[in-house]
Amino acid sequence: MDISLEEKIEQDLKSALKEKDEIRLQTLRLLRSALKNFFIEKKHQALSDNDVLALIRKELKKRQDSMAAYQQANRADLAQKEKQEAEILQAYLPAMLSEEEASKIIDQIISEGKNDFGPAMKEAMVRLQGRAEGSLVQRLIKEKLDL
Repeated sequence: MDISLEEKIEQDLKSALKEKDEIRLQTLRLLRSALKNFFIEKKHQALSDNDVLALIRKELKKRQDSMAAYQQANRADLAQKEKQEAEILQAYLPAMLSEEEASKIIDQIISEGKNDFGPAMKEAMVRLQGRAEGSLVQRLIKEKLDL
């Protein structure tokens, strides 16, 4: 029986505690806290793996934004910490598609008759959910539709 993503995070938190891996422990604690807050926000409905993945993506985006801000402010120490946390969070996300793979899916969407940007983007984000960056999808669709 497969364990849920939430249970895997809980198990990894326990192993980080046993191994005294401070950065992993701190990152997973923050993630668990965000999950609990989201659970409360959803009025105590069980979280699906998709909910957990969406929350991990949101936390990862925060780390990436912070990393960029710290690099701009010449704070390499803090940027490195954010990078380590981002790598830990990235391990829980499905593998990202390459640009070529995303391009093939977008070609398929356009060939199905979605020739306007809005409908094509909407369908692409549904099919590529979490496996491709929104900015990449947007750029590919604009190139293919000559916008």
